[in-house]
Parts: sequence; C-alpha cells; structure tokens
Amino acid sequence: MSIQITRVFDLLKHNLDNFPKEEFISGKTNGKWNKYSTNEFCEQVDSLSRGLTTKGVVKGSRIAVMSANRPEWNICDYAIMQLGAYQIPLYPTLAEHDIKFIIEDAEITIVFVSDESLFQKLNVVNQSLKKPVQIYTFNKVDGADNWQDLIIKGKATNVDLEHYRNAVDAEDILTIIYTSGTTGTPKGVMLTHNNLVQNFKKSAIIFPKEVKVALSFLPLSHIFERMIIYLYNYSGVSIFYAESMDTIVADIQEVKPNSFSTVPRLLEKVYDKIMEKGKDLKGIKRGIFFWSLALAEKFDQKNSWWYNFKLGIARKLVFKKWQEALGGRIVVLASGGAALNPRLCRIFWAAGIPVFEGYGLTETSPVITVNHFGATMFGTVGPVIEGVEIKIAEDGEILTRGHHIMKGYYQREDLTAESIDADGWFHTGDIGQILEGKFLKITDRKKEIFKTAGGKYIAPQMLENKYKESPLIEQIMVLGENMKFPAALIVPTFPALKSWCEKKGIPYTSNEEIINNEQVLAKYNDVIIQLSAEFGKWEKVKRFALLSKEFSIDGGELTPKLSLKRKVILEKNKNTIDKIYKDAENYKG
Repeated sequence: MSIQITRVFDLLKHNLDNFPKEEFISGKTNGKWNKYSTNEFCEQVDSLSRGLTTKGVVKGSRIAVMSANRPEWNICDYAIMQLGAYQIPLYPTLAEHDIKFIIEDAEITIVFVSDESLFQKLNVVNQSLKKPVQIYTFNKVDGADNWQDLIIKGKATNVDLEHYRNAVDAEDILTIIYTSGTTGTPKGVMLTHNNLVQNFKKSAIIFPKEVKVALSFLPLSHIFERMIIYLYNYSGVSIFYAESMDTIVADIQEVKPNSFSTVPRLLEKVYDKIMEKGKDLKGIKRGIFFWSLALAEKFDQKNSWWYNFKLGIARKLVFKKWQEALGGRIVVLASGGAALNPRLCRIFWAAGIPVFEGYGLTETSPVITVNHFGATMFGTVGPVIEGVEIKIAEDGEILTRGHHIMKGYYQREDLTAESIDADGWFHTGDIGQILEGKFLKITDRKKEIFKTAGGKYIAPQMLENKYKESPLIEQIMVLGENMKFPAALIVPTFPALKSWCEKKGIPYTSNEEIINNEQVLAKYNDVIIQLSAEFGKWEKVKRFALLSKEFSIDGGELTPKLSLKRKVILEKNKNTIDKIYKDAENYKG
C-alpha cells in the first residue's frame, strides 16, 4: 500500500517504498561526485534528526541552512522538518545586515553553513547578536563544529522519531522564506507542508514518465528550485547538483539529464553562443543553419505535414547538435523567475527541446500557472494548476486563491492583510491578462509601471524583455517617470561587444573606455531603434547610457532572485540619468 503524502517528509518513505535507488541525490565537489542511495540518504536524515533533539530542537524550533546546492542541504531540510521545526533558508550572498535581521526576526538557534567563507561571514554576524546562534559546517573547518558531530550523536541516541512525525500536521509551518523584494526589510513568508505538497503534486503534470535523471543548479534557497526538488522526489527522479554555475556545461555532458529547471537568461546565453558559432559558418553550412533558424521561428503546436517534413531535415542537420550540447537526452526544461522570450521558446521547441514556462511567487509556494504538454501557448505562462484560481482585477492586477497561498508574513499581520483580502484573494502585484479563457500572460509589475510627463503609462518590463533579445544587451533598465520620454541604462554583453569590435577593427582597451566609443554608441542606437519597431511612439526608448559594470546582488542593484532594484539603480546612476535628459534638452538636431 502506497503512503499518503500529506507532509513533505512523507516523500522519504514514498521513495523507500516505490523508488529505492543507488543514485537518489548526488553532489559534485572538487570534480568528484558524492552520491547517496535512497537508504543512505534516509539514514543520514534520521541520524541528524536524532542529533538535533540532543540540542533541544522541538516542534516550532527555527533552524537555518546557508549553503550552495549539495545533498547536505536536503538532508538538513528533511531532518529539520520531520521534527516539526521550521527550516529557514539563507541565501549565501545575503548581506550581513540582512542575515542579522533574519536571525533575530525568526529567532533562529542553529545555522548550518557549507564552508569556511560562510562560517567566517556568520561568525562576524554572531558577534553582534544578543543570542548567538550555534554554527555547524558541512566542510571540515578549523575551530568550527561539524555537522557530522550531530549525526554521530544521533546514531548513539535512541529517540522515537515517529513520535515527532506524528505531531506534525499538514497545515503546520514547513519553512519561513525571507524575500528581500525590491524595497524595504526582508519579509518572512510562512509556507505550510500542505502548500508545498499540493504544489508539487499539481505541478508534476509538466514532467512525463521519461524524466528519470535531473540536473539542478538554481539556488535551493529559492522556493522555485526547492519545490522542483520535492517534485523530483515525488516522481522518483535521480537528482544531480552541478558543481557550480561555471561547470554547468561539463556537468550536463556528464549527467546527460532528461530535465533541468532554468531561468530565461541562461537559455538566452546558450542561444547567443549557438548564434556566434552559426555566424562563423561559411557557404552551404551557413545557409542551412539560418534556413533552420528561420523555420524554427515559425514553429507552432499544430504544424502542417510539409513544415514537419522540413523540420525533420533541420533537426538532423542542425538541431541535433543543439540537443547534444544539452547532453542529448533532454525531455523537457522548466523555466521560471522571469519572462521567457516567445521567439526563443519557439526555437527551442523546434529544436526538439520543449521549454515549459510557469509563473508564481514565494507567497504562492510558488506555482500558480504552468504550460505543459497538455496545454501550451507561447508568450504565456500557461493555465492554472489544479486547485488554483486566478482573476484579473479592474486595474489589471492578477489575483489568485487556493491551496498555494502562504499562511502569511511572519509577525507582520499588517502586511498579510494588505496582500490577502477578506475573500482570500492574494494580490500578486503583477499585471496580466487571460487569453483564450485560460492562458495567463504577464505584462508587467504593478509597482514598476510609470507615467511620463505626457501622461502616458509605460510598462518597463515588457520593453526590457524585447530589448534583451539583442545579444549585445546583457542588462537593461527602462526609466522616465514624469519625464518627457523613456530612457534606458544598458549594460552591454561585453564578450559579444568585444567580438563585434574586433570584426569592425575598433580597438578595445577597457569596458570603461569602449562604452564611450562613437561607433559603439551608434551600434546600440541602431539596436534600440530596430527592437522598438513594434512599440507605440510614446513608449520607445529615445535616449540611453551604457554602463561599464553589471548590476549585481553584491552591488545592491539586484535581489537574490535577480530582479532589478529600480530605486537603488536610479539613485546610484542619478548623475548619468540627469545627463541623459539634460543632453536631450540641449540637443539641436
């Protein structure tokens, strides 16, 4: 008889009973795979749980994990949750003041960290805390308590874990995830076991039975990847963690996954690299490459037999190599976190690499809608998952209600009441529309829409996504509130720009110097004009400035989810922005 999954840790028995395997979860460190079988993994989880009880951990205790993706992250996660304690993920690049705020706000007592650098970072924070936390490291670090100490203690302790498990209810809190948002102090999102269980059960529709092996590299501290990992556990999929973002290409070739979840920017980079190679081809090979690409751009769910015949040729001659670049065994990719360019989506589908785009927030645990083999529309984030409702408010905001809505913001009833109305509708802050009665299309963030001096509304995200189609644009922020016209701050894709300069015979000394080069500025002006063609006259970017440094989390311009912190960017670049508009006023053209 199969176990009824009502709490996330029920997945362990579900796997032991239904999918026991030698490679359950594996991680790569220093080029070597550290593999856990289902049995080994579950034994480690139980030993760690028992070890934690010797430290006074009970139902409702708060324990944090601060680490990059590795099996130890999951072992801690399950060990904490089956005691009824709350697991609080800390993003490794968090600033010290944010770490301090979260530890104090959530009343965390124990923190697991991966390595020496994070141990030192947390030690600094610990000095400023009224109640210092106990730190355990995954790697061996001089002068630090190691997590294996707790596992050894647990093995020597006879604690009935069933007593703890039985005390955990589906509606109990599983985790508190702090979202920094683009303004203000972090807010603790309380998600229950039921939030996540329903979410992975209802989102499992995107993965067909052929998906047996998955690669993971998006941060587990974000709810998107964490839910996907639970979904893989639910579906009996073997998980392999990439060693780092730098090793993804090599790790994909080694693991040959059937699936991975990604963000659009990574797919854009894969596409840009393929395009660079395509442009270097000569003669008939070049012709076939661009013929295949033009064909791919016209891909639809219902293609004619003649189209499919031509596509078959294109796949054999060109797209087979694309598939091989991703390991050769991809069944499906899941994309989230930002809008995926519909043209890019069509091209990947045509290449035999289906990409399913979904939508959600931390507060919705996370999936609200997702495309899948049963229902896909390019340019949308798909239909709602089972048990979820959406509606569009009068001002265009997307509202949602169902099993996926958080319990609330931790110790912030005021913010909870602001975001969840009396009828249970969560206000997402996103603007959208419903197409064909079921497909959700996101058009912008409510708070990010601004009005020009002429009274016209501008949806910057929509414009930014279009401009980012250019391989020469790495990052862009459209601005212009209360100004005569929209302008933009652009961070070039410097490797692509360097390559373009070489072809044009333009000397490239430094990023700082090249962004002021007249020919480079003229090129970017052409790119902006070309990509603005489909926009209304009032929303086209009229002026721009190139920046020499990327927006980053460490620099404070991006949230951990890589969203633009618009206020910060505006403040940091005030002089540049003032100059854009002043030059426009003085321009006598």
